[in-house]
Amino acid sequence: MDPTISIQTAGWRDLTALRQLEQVCFPKDAWPLWDLIAVLTFPDIVRIKAVNGEKMVGFIAGDIRRSEDVGWVTTVGVLPDYRQRGIASALLDRCEAQMGMPRVRLCVRRSNTEAIHLYYQRGYSQVSVWNRYYHDGEDALVLEKRIDTEQP
Repeated sequence: MDPTISIQTAGWRDLTALRQLEQVCFPKDAWPLWDLIAVLTFPDIVRIKAVNGEKMVGFIAGDIRRSEDVGWVTTVGVLPDYRQRGIASALLDRCEAQMGMPRVRLCVRRSNTEAIHLYYQRGYSQVSVWNRYYHDGEDALVLEKRIDTEQP
């Protein structure tokens, strides 16, 4: 990963930066303000940011669902100027580890071939399709990764 980037825990003070990142990364589907507040404050949510200097350049959140033995990556985004530097992979690694669940799932737009390729490289495979999931009617692919939770 780019050595100028650090991976840190995010918190409520990151609200403005996260809102800006969401609007750039997801112009069709940026989360509303209340959802951003929730992801930065609710319990059982893993929230991690990638930072270059003082600037948030990436973010990931994971929802731990112990009763289902699954963690859901609810959002992951990296600013366009910072892509292809290993940031998304580093965020995924940290989020998967912190959730500590045997399975991790996420949704991705069917048309987002760059992200789908990354997820397949990271061990995810398609388990379902949610038809017309996004606001504009595009389908979401549901991907899942099995995590080896046993320590050597």
